[in-house]
Amino acid sequence: MGKSTGFKEWSRKGAPRRAAKLRILDWNEIYLDRTEEQSRAQGGRCMDCGIPFCQQGCPLGNRIPDWNDYIYRDRWQEAHRALESTNNFPEFTGRLCPAPCEGACVLAINDDAVTIEQIEREIIERAFKEGWVELHVPKETTGKSVAVVGSGPAGMAAAQQLRRAGHDVTLYERDDRIGGLLRYGIPDFKLEKHIIDRRLELMSAEGVKFKPGVEVGKDVSWTDLQAQHDAIAITIGAQKARDLPIPGRDLGGIHLAMHYLTQQNRTVAGDDVPGKIDARGKRVVVLGGGDTGSDCVGTAHRQGATSVTQIELLPAPPDGRESANPWPQWPMIMRTSSSQEEGGQREFAVMTKRFGGVDGQVKQMHAIRVHPEHDERGGMRFAEVPGSEFIIEVDLVILALGFVSPVTDSIVAQLGAATDGRGNLKVDKEFRTSVPGVYAAGDASRGASLIVWAISDGREAARTIDADLTAARARLPTRGANYAFGGR
Repeated sequence: MGKSTGFKEWSRKGAPRRAAKLRILDWNEIYLDRTEEQSRAQGGRCMDCGIPFCQQGCPLGNRIPDWNDYIYRDRWQEAHRALESTNNFPEFTGRLCPAPCEGACVLAINDDAVTIEQIEREIIERAFKEGWVELHVPKETTGKSVAVVGSGPAGMAAAQQLRRAGHDVTLYERDDRIGGLLRYGIPDFKLEKHIIDRRLELMSAEGVKFKPGVEVGKDVSWTDLQAQHDAIAITIGAQKARDLPIPGRDLGGIHLAMHYLTQQNRTVAGDDVPGKIDARGKRVVVLGGGDTGSDCVGTAHRQGATSVTQIELLPAPPDGRESANPWPQWPMIMRTSSSQEEGGQREFAVMTKRFGGVDGQVKQMHAIRVHPEHDERGGMRFAEVPGSEFIIEVDLVILALGFVSPVTDSIVAQLGAATDGRGNLKVDKEFRTSVPGVYAAGDASRGASLIVWAISDGREAARTIDADLTAARARLPTRGANYAFGGR
């Protein structure tokens, strides 16, 4: 695929970014476009490796070698067809996915992987520009009605697939706008919201109905919804955040990451947000070293924080793969996000012990350095380093410690759906819950995970729902297979 010697001739070159000192002055997307010649060269780096581990590493089974080759040969429309055949929303994954495909790239064994994610973004953006993104209005309808509850990537994918299969689909969302975590959890500098709106317009034209501002379980009961539709797909995400129950947690100025990010996203959208959490002129600490924590760092920079410190409980990862982390596993190595690139300080192997405050507001964070230890069962705990206690002066603390599970109280109470040991909705291998006609996908059944897994789960759940409703062999495509509808 690509050019047989391309990986020797061209080095990896990602998308250029706007200068950090300029981009923190606005909320616009940080990336600039590569030239077409640069993109073709990057596609040409794709090796004729025989076994495409990148495709195996992608939860969607994207046909990556195919569209890399098409790009190198300047066949962009064919590249788009290959990309669209397995991925409903490459404009999202091309911006937000951590790219497990690149970790599994054969070239990454001893060199830099192909810039798969950026090529994906370039293909779909050119497709929109050239008018290649087509509607897939079903030629025939089934007369069956499906409610999809939760409008994040899993819900959007399930809704789009089910509608294309000919079902009557209504997508319910408790917030005032469709998009779920994409809308309110991802900062605009990573995903400008007109990108979501552009896709929603197409879905609406295909016949998907949207009902924002409806909280199922409260505004309408789950049993009423069940009576109104032939099937329900629950794609509500994992909204229950992991908190930090330590002394001083009740002080003012300590907030969960999603509260912080959602408020800023609403502000960028033009909403009035009374009492908004604002980092301007404040010393900010972000607890949590993952993507959400990084998003909070970038948000604090743009709000005008005096200082930003991001703290991670785990030790700093190595610069390169260690022997216990061989290819094609996801590389557990040191990375610097675009937000971390913009400034601030990073601390690793630090445990927060308590918060101190003045007049009810947080002013200090008391911490200690730790190191991981493994017990005889292989479990890990963090041992405190004697004499390593220290204090950070702080005015605003953001807790970005991940998510525990979906909020399922009303689902369990009203439908009697079973949950697993982690609090997720329990499903079989085909996404059926314990309640007939009710399905769950994405973080609601998997637990907090990646956007690409959410889309994959939404597609697979839709395939099961379609087969169950039509009492026929599934008509929607399997993972990595070509799209079956829309005249293809």
